[in-house]
Amino acid sequence: MNNNELGFLFHADACIQCLGCESACKVWRNVETGVRWRRVENVWHGRYPSVTCSSVSIACLHCVEPDCVSVCAFDALEKGEDGLVRVDHDKCTGCRACLTACAYHVPQFGADGLMQKCDQCADTRGDAMPPCVQSCPTGALELTPMTSDAKSAEQLRTLSLRHPNK
Repeated sequence: MNNNELGFLFHADACIQCLGCESACKVWRNVETGVRWRRVENVWHGRYPSVTCSSVSIACLHCVEPDCVSVCAFDALEKGEDGLVRVDHDKCTGCRACLTACAYHVPQFGADGLMQKCDQCADTRGDAMPPCVQSCPTGALELTPMTSDAKSAEQLRTLSLRHPNK
């Protein structure tokens, strides 16, 4: 991987759970009802009476070594030289092996039964930041160049944000 591969960074302390990133993604890409390419999850910590809530904004992380790609028996998923994991809908059978393999539960399945997911809006945004990043009023979400090591670290950090007690 080259150092020009882009990756999402999420700053949990800055997130106000406004769902702007999730809404912007859905509207910009005209994502069908029930499908969420980007989602904000509430994560509860502690035990009563000391309970707190934080959030994590999740979309495809375009992993350094994506498990979804390695389990796809139909070669419908491919990680390109630009670092993006893309879906070839002509090859996808909707078997959902990718969903089982993804630790982030990113793959989504719409009315057609085929896998779909975030592609960083790379083919639609030009040089601008994706709408999910642009819509964040606090800067909790950014898209930035990353090394393989930095991207792997962000993947692990995202898992720890989703499952803080593991």
